[in-house]
Order: sequence, then C-alpha cells, then structure tokens
Amino acid sequence: MMLICAAVLAILASRIRMPGIVVYMVVGLILGPLSGLVTEDKILQLISDSGVVLLLFLVGLEMSAGRIADLGAVALVGGIGQVVLTVFLSGSLTYLLGYSAVETAYIATAVTFSSTVVVVKLLDQKGELDSLYGRIAVGISLVQSIIVVILLTVLSGMGTASGALAVLTGIGRSFLALGFFALLLYLCARYVLPYPFTWAARSSDTIFIWSLAWCFLMVVLAIRLGLSPEIGAFMAGIALAQDGYAGDLRRRVHPVMTFFIVIFFVLLGARMDFAAAENQLLAAFLLSILVLLTNSLIFFVLITRMKYSEKTAFYAGVSMSQISEFSFIFIAAGISAGAISADILSLFSLIGIVTISVSAYMIVYSDSLYTFAQKKGLLRWLRAREDPPDRHILPGNHVIIIGMNTLGRELARELHERGETVLAIDNDPHKLLDLPCQIMHGNIEYASTLNEAGFARAKILVSALQIEDTNNLLAFRCKDAGIPYVVHSRDPSMKDGLEKIGAAFIISPKESVVPTFAERLARGDLL
Repeated sequence: MMLICAAVLAILASRIRMPGIVVYMVVGLILGPLSGLVTEDKILQLISDSGVVLLLFLVGLEMSAGRIADLGAVALVGGIGQVVLTVFLSGSLTYLLGYSAVETAYIATAVTFSSTVVVVKLLDQKGELDSLYGRIAVGISLVQSIIVVILLTVLSGMGTASGALAVLTGIGRSFLALGFFALLLYLCARYVLPYPFTWAARSSDTIFIWSLAWCFLMVVLAIRLGLSPEIGAFMAGIALAQDGYAGDLRRRVHPVMTFFIVIFFVLLGARMDFAAAENQLLAAFLLSILVLLTNSLIFFVLITRMKYSEKTAFYAGVSMSQISEFSFIFIAAGISAGAISADILSLFSLIGIVTISVSAYMIVYSDSLYTFAQKKGLLRWLRAREDPPDRHILPGNHVIIIGMNTLGRELARELHERGETVLAIDNDPHKLLDLPCQIMHGNIEYASTLNEAGFARAKILVSALQIEDTNNLLAFRCKDAGIPYVVHSRDPSMKDGLEKIGAAFIISPKESVVPTFAERLARGDLL
C-alpha cells in the first residue's frame, strides 16, 4: 500500500517537479495521521533501518581517495565552516524560541546538514553533476556525512549513561572502538578485500551479493563494538571505495537502497503528530527561512573566500539550501536515546517539507535566480575572482572503447599514443590493468554506466565485444544519440546489417585494422 501510493503520487508530483523525499513524506502523512491506514511496527522499522544502512554504505562508496583529493580544501572549509556557523545561528534562534538546552543542541545540529540525495538527483537531472559547483556541493555533502558519523559515535557513547563522568567514559570507549574498527577495515581493504572482490567482479551478480554481505557483516560488527549500524555501513563502503569496481557497485546498490529508503521517509511522515506540529509552526517557519537563506549565504562567503567565482559560489550555495535525510536520522537517534521528545520529529517533518521542496525549485531554476541576482547587484559585495579551469575527468570529445579483450586493449593503447582521450570500459577489472588511458569498471548494458562515461559528449564509441545482443543495443543507443559507432564482428555476412543500423566502421578479427582505424579517425572520416 505504501509503495503503490508513493508510485501514484510520484507520477502526479513529477509534473510540478516535487522531489521524491517530499512525496514519500506526504504519503506518510496521508496513510498515517490523516487516514490511520498505516501504523509503525517492527517489520516496517527493520525495512526503514535497512534503508538508512544502505544509504550510508553508498555514501561510503563515494569516498575514494581520488575523489577526496579532487575536492581539496574547499569541501573541508565549506563543510566544517558551514556546520559551525549554522549551529551557532540556529542554536541562538532555537534557544530564544524556548526550547531546552538539549533540544536546542539537537535541533541546531540537525539543521546544518544538506541532503546528498536531493543534490545528486537534481544536479544529475540538470546534467551538471560533474560541473565545478556540482563537485563542490557533493564534496561538502561528503564532509557533512563524516561529521554525522562522528556525532553518531558520540551518541553511541552516551547511551543511557547518567552523570558527566559516565557520559565522557562512554564517549571515550566509543571512539576507541571506532579507532579499532577503522584500523581493522583499513587492513582488510589493503590486504584482504582486493583478492576475493577482484575475482567476484567478473560476475556483476556475484560482486553485488558480496558487497551487501560485506556491508551487513560490518554493521553487525559495529553493533557488537557498541557503535551504531550507520557507522558500520559507512566504513564498509569506504573500504570498498578505493577499488575500480566501486562505481559499478554504486549503480547496482542504489536501486535497492531507494526501495528501502522510501519506507524510511514514509514512516517519518506517518509519525507526525499534527497537534505537536501545530504548536511549532512559528519555529518551523523561522528555521526553514534560516536554512534556505542563511545556509546559502554562508556557502557564498566561504566558497568565494576560497578564490572561486561568484557564479560557482552562488550555484553551490543554492544547491545546499535544505535539510538532509541525515537530519532525520540524527533526530531519530536522539529520540531513541531518550534525549529529546518525539515532538521534535514533527518539527523536522515540517522543516523538511518546506526546505526540500523550495530548494528543489531553486536548484532547477538556479540560472534564472543567478541572472536576477546579478541584475539587482546582490552579489557585487562578494568581489570574487574568476573560476579556475573546470577539470572534468571526461571533458568531451573522447573515445569510448568497450571490451578489453586483445583487440580492445590494442585499440586503447594505439589511440592513446596518438593523442586521443580514451576511456576503456570492461566488467572485468583484470582486463583494465596496465592500460595507459583512463579506465572504468562497469556493465555497459546499464544506461547509467554510459551516462557516467560521458556518452553524450563522446567523439565516437567503439565496441570490441563479440556479443551480438550487446552490440545491437549499443548501435541503437549511438544512433539515438547521434554518436558514430564502430563495432567488432566475426561474421562477414553481418556487415550489411550492422551498417544498416548505423555502424560507421566494422572491425574484422581476420585483419590488422587497428592502424587503419586510428588513421581514419584522425582524419575525421568516421565522424
């Protein structure tokens, strides 16, 4: 019932570009307090908790060393600086509104986090996830995720302890457990995991199941050590993020996470107490305004002080002007610990609906907002410099080669030596070893793999595969996108058929055509 209602409402909400998180919370309101059709039970709570675990696992998979290095200081300064400033401002406001010191601490902390899910989904829809401001926004979200993990560690240490000494002792034990857990995962990631997972990567189904098994094994271990399951999932993702198959894992785990996280947000809406929410309308309104405007302003200032232009700062700030799914996780953890009342969840349900909805429209129409701000002179005081060069990993006009058999590897080396920007793709990480060009592990049958490979911006796509169905699928996608397509075919009788569906060049295994193909590509004959 929850899924059917979410699906129907999502179709209707898509016409006004309402983000999925808001849709799911509205479904919870309809099925919970408005109709009484859904009440929380242990099974639904288990599904909901599994969604949170998978979400943290996916965030951990994003934390590769290369991505962290690419984000640089701006993510750290923006993430930490915004959290500190927002905690101070929102804490002052919340305390003035009459909340207790403990409630103020939880509310002020929870409103600082921005939604990774909203940012990634909407920027991906706009095709700007790989832009400079998009990478900055995602980087800041990852820094905030680390802060969430640290705070969850503190909450795990506090537990039900009473008295300052008992609380400090519990927190100390939790950080010792976290240190031991991190060291154990580092040793596993360095010396153990590469061997079985590299073998398992030859089968996309096998590595998918193994990754989930690894995630939940680490969740169980974290619980045994007195840490939260979210910490276990996050660290499990980081352990796998350093290998070449992490991108394929993200694409495969994401749909599973989406299913479970739907239940999480529906249950959040179902828990809302309208009577409690009605008493907090003023607080919800003021805190929503603070998140929408103050958070954006803080990011403007911090990012421009890191020598980025006003446009980059504006777009990144607008992208981060909402509360996060982690805000609800943090508040739910506080309620479970008995530190705050369930009324605070109703407050955050209101803030979430307002900020996520409004910020979604701000992201979609950020170009118009920026033009308006420029015309009114609202950004002159920033005095920002021009953007540094936007370093796309795949800026476009690159050659995508699929299938790293002998032919594919020879093509990749030859074209790379001739100065082409080459991306080699295969679902077996062994076949990607020692190539001089850029590499990507993934199953090309997924459209998301092609999207991540910059398919729409490619110069040409070359398939060295000998799988007829896959080659036909690629031919269709290339024809639809208007991208030249080169295919490997063993059967000469299929040449006419392949040319009919749009192949610009047929590679025969009986001929040494690599130099010929490279020369024709350089001359532009195939484009």
